[in-house]
Amino acid sequence: MTDITMPKLSDSMESGTILSWLKADGETVAAGEELVEIETDKATMTYEAPAAGALAIVAGPGEALPVGAVIARVGAAAGVLPGGRVMTPEQDGAEDHAADGSAGSSPSLLAVGVGSSANGAGAMAATPVARRLAAAHGVDLAALAGSGPRGRVTRADVAAAAGVPIPDAVPARVAAPPASAPAAPASAADGVELRELSRLQQVVARRMAEAKATVPEFQVQIEVAIDAALALRAGLKAAADEGGVVPSVNDLIVKASALALREHPLANGSYRDGRFELHPRVNVGIAVAAADALVVPTITDADTRSLGSIATEARRLATRVREGTITPPELSGGTFTVSNLGMYGMTAIVPVINVPQAAILGVGATRTVLARDEAGEIVDRSLMTLTLTCDHRILYGADAAQFLAAIRDLLEAPLRLAL
Repeated sequence: MTDITMPKLSDSMESGTILSWLKADGETVAAGEELVEIETDKATMTYEAPAAGALAIVAGPGEALPVGAVIARVGAAAGVLPGGRVMTPEQDGAEDHAADGSAGSSPSLLAVGVGSSANGAGAMAATPVARRLAAAHGVDLAALAGSGPRGRVTRADVAAAAGVPIPDAVPARVAAPPASAPAAPASAADGVELRELSRLQQVVARRMAEAKATVPEFQVQIEVAIDAALALRAGLKAAADEGGVVPSVNDLIVKASALALREHPLANGSYRDGRFELHPRVNVGIAVAAADALVVPTITDADTRSLGSIATEARRLATRVREGTITPPELSGGTFTVSNLGMYGMTAIVPVINVPQAAILGVGATRTVLARDEAGEIVDRSLMTLTLTCDHRILYGADAAQFLAAIRDLLEAPLRLAL
């Protein structure tokens, strides 16, 4: 019998919540077969069976367990008896002995109907958001043909079957509190609504509090004239094939940041255990608003990617965040973060560092102002405010100013971004 324990799916993961089992209790599974969907502190991920055999589920959907806790066991390969009962070879031998009178009563056998499922959805693969949406609209997942990877049902498939618009978010299921802890009241006496934090919100709250308490932050800010960057984007849009991905202003900022990070390695580093860690790769995280928190997927090797590659990858990652299908590897390895609230009309943003990174860049909205050109004529100019929050243990004022100025120079002469 092999124990299947709660896996450590990210560096910061301390516990995980079982969302659903993709195989039924007692069903035979193969090594490497998708087995269970687990919600971590960063994402929801499908975990594969580490061994082959008959599955014995220990922890059910909704249970939150620490890393290393047993969630299931896998025994020897199972056989199926008439009537749909599943038995292991050990049980098979015991029943043979009982039949010829050589042993006492046979061990009890787990009765499981063929094709049944512990979570009511059979072995149908579907994203967690799709499952919640299907439950909300009474859609049978087994009747759908999934359009996702390996036939997985997505929320778009469910929305189409239910005849409803594709939602931006579907409320996540909340695991019941432990029996030893009293459940929080749904509302206070004065009518104040009380809401439990999701797992992701708990992690974000803890990390932000730790960052503010332990990291000596400071900010530097700069105004960037992005008229040339906007003109470059317009040119790229005009030259793009129909349906092609056109780099956004944020993609230009990601590229400019990546090139500046390559020239300023301290900004691409971390302060850890009294030492500077200078990372060999430039991996830029992009803050994406999810259903209940801010999630930061990573564009790896952003300094060596083309603008088109950055744009394509940014859209892919943002879509996976919003669909709830992002995986821990896609959220790991970031060395710098760009957080853009310009689309919400914010003039400037002072972001909190994503520990252990050395800095994070806050991007404000583009605004038009009147200015004088080199000939003294009054002209319209497009300005954007960039704010760099820095860890003073690794970046000093002059370092931060030079790095931020490098980003500005690249955005104001953006043809270098296309080289």
